[in-house]
Amino acid sequence: MAGKLGAIWGIAGVFLLLGSAVYRLAPLALAPLSTDLGWYHWLALAASVLFMAHAEGYRGFQQHFSPRVAARAKYLRDHPLPFFVALAPFFCMGYFHATRRRQIVSLSLTAGIVVLVLVVRQVPQPWRGIIDAGVVTGLVWGLVSLAWFTIRAFTVESFGYSPEVPENLSPDPFSSSPDQPHL
Repeated sequence: MAGKLGAIWGIAGVFLLLGSAVYRLAPLALAPLSTDLGWYHWLALAASVLFMAHAEGYRGFQQHFSPRVAARAKYLRDHPLPFFVALAPFFCMGYFHATRRRQIVSLSLTAGIVVLVLVVRQVPQPWRGIIDAGVVTGLVWGLVSLAWFTIRAFTVESFGYSPEVPENLSPDPFSSSPDQPHL
């Protein structure tokens, strides 16, 4: 039971995080559409949406993030340690009980996203809305792909994606073995 709750909490937490970003950014992305845009704005908007659909949506979410989050939720269902269940969304995103490489990538991407958010906030409309339209497109693609991979992970016999957990890692996230990544 704890494993099922942990998996649900992990996926729901990631959905809430991505969904709240879409909810906050969508009005900013739609704002330029109520103004008089020049042809170059429309071209930039199309480029932003297409680029982010491919880079963020397809390559980032569909090929990497979503299958891994689903695989980690499935792993959590089968290995429901209380600490993992309590922090399930962070577990599913690979912040802990992950290979060192996965932790570095997860933390680096998060830091990069925070920096980009701070930079884009300084951009005036309509350019900010044009950028945000691309981001919203990628995030919506991510939500759809996360739903798809989650359904697949829990309905197929063999889900062919790795949860990227170290094989030799103690289940205690606070133990201090030399091979263990720290929180």
